[in-house]
Amino acid sequence: MTRDVFVGGVGMTRFERPGSRDWDYPDMVREAATAAMRDAAVTYEHIEHVSVGHVFGSSTSGQRAVYELGCTGVPVVNMNNNCATGSTALMYGRQLVAGGLCDVVLVVGFEKMQRGSLGLETDGRANPLGQHIEHLYELHEPRETPIAPQMWARAADDHMRRFGTTPEHFAKVAEKNHRHSANNPYAQFQDVYSLDQILESPMIDAPLTRLQCSPTSDGSAAAVLMSQDAVERFGRESNAVRIAGQAMATDFASSFATDDARTIVGADMSAAAAASAYELAGFDASDVQVIELHDCFSPNEMLTYEALGLCDEGASGELIDAGATTYGGRWVVNPSGGLISKGHPLGATGLAQCAELSWQLRGEAGDRQVAGATRALQHNIGLGGAAVVTLYEK
Repeated sequence: MTRDVFVGGVGMTRFERPGSRDWDYPDMVREAATAAMRDAAVTYEHIEHVSVGHVFGSSTSGQRAVYELGCTGVPVVNMNNNCATGSTALMYGRQLVAGGLCDVVLVVGFEKMQRGSLGLETDGRANPLGQHIEHLYELHEPRETPIAPQMWARAADDHMRRFGTTPEHFAKVAEKNHRHSANNPYAQFQDVYSLDQILESPMIDAPLTRLQCSPTSDGSAAAVLMSQDAVERFGRESNAVRIAGQAMATDFASSFATDDARTIVGADMSAAAAASAYELAGFDASDVQVIELHDCFSPNEMLTYEALGLCDEGASGELIDAGATTYGGRWVVNPSGGLISKGHPLGATGLAQCAELSWQLRGEAGDRQVAGATRALQHNIGLGGAAVVTLYEK
């Protein structure tokens, strides 16, 4: 029998443009994790296990980072699941508490990145995205553009071909998320842009313009996970947020066997992870008020609306046209500004989503607060692949 698991405290740094601040990853982790522990009313001596997510750097960077908090001998586990790394670390920490192995677990994610598009250096080894790229090029001619935006641009092309979606629909996603980030002091960007400005920004790979693409970022985020006993012991009853359901899925055979690039970028595994998480939680997207989802590129937000069941397949354009995913609509999606505007330090992204949703459910999100939020949904995806969906309740 598993135990209930609660988010007892969260913290994060502001996400920054790489090189714009004189800090290294241990500095980031010290800032984010100290804030999370203070929020949870614990010290590092109370931590029984540390789960650390990061994509770049040495395999033991996690130890070097958390030694800034203390050297107590507790297990520190490093993990990398591409852009889903933060949520993967969160899932691992949750399992430790749910299984009765620990009462207080610290989960940390961080990244110190290089400027520019992500590369695919493999040092002569098999490319982990090799199958995805091979199938993409079976469906679409290769472009002289970075592979990540190329993948989502082709998924956008296939959505437009099948359902009549337009470039303006994708641009509306970016307009919304940039507008939301104006109220987020942790966001890398806080500028608001008109729809025309989004569409007229430099073209990366049509229909994707620069303002529809998440940037590389430096930063860290952290969460303290607790059992019910720990919540009571540390007096967190009024603020703790319960993890009601959580599930991960990886690629299916369909990812490489369809005539649609949407499966290559994870639509199937996002839908499967959501279905499993809904079953565990006993509620689904129709019962939540606020959502943080993985908008690495604007088309992925629209694909994820459909994968999570916010609308029928092909109807995400109607959803964004109706204003259903912003303040005053059915849901508020990415009140933080999402990856597009808040930033995307890979290992920290999933934990920043957790922090935002915890603040929302606690009524502590300031000018971006979603009124009456009692349940929330988180979606984090990494190509190669992994999709993690997490449901929270007040």
